[in-house]
Amino acid sequence: MHGVLIVGGARSGKSRRALQLAREIDGERVFIATAEPLDAEMAKRIARHRAERGADFRTVEAPLDLVGALQAEVSPTGVVIVDCLTLWLSNCMRDGGNVRVWTRALAAFLAAASGPVVLVSNEVGMGLVPETRLGRDFRDAQGELNREVAAVCRRVEFMVAGLPLSVKPATG
Repeated sequence: MHGVLIVGGARSGKSRRALQLAREIDGERVFIATAEPLDAEMAKRIARHRAERGADFRTVEAPLDLVGALQAEVSPTGVVIVDCLTLWLSNCMRDGGNVRVWTRALAAFLAAASGPVVLVSNEVGMGLVPETRLGRDFRDAQGELNREVAAVCRRVEFMVAGLPLSVKPATG
């Protein structure tokens, strides 16, 4: 299963699907969380996600150093979920990092990963054109991130109304 990318809109079932796929794999399950509880609403979302995945996942928080966390956690004897690339991108942009460099580093790592990784990301480019330059920059960077990651993943699914649609069926 080495890289699986699950993309979709808000509340489409992406995280639930990632948990389902990870639970099909024997071995240690690691959940890399990119969200930070910057407000009460986000803290509630994080708590809900923790409860949904239960105790069978070890959580690693990596709001910025996602590649470093993956290097430390990916192995052939378990599975890693990254939830989610969209929040990671937002964190990178807020931090002032070079998003293109970080995106390429992530894709390069995933292309050579030694074990299964399930990545969750939002599809934000299918709606209205954002009003602000920052919004447009974010939308474009998210599209590039999804494209780069999808290119190196063996499988890509698009979630619609809780249903996974195969965009890139598993290869080899």
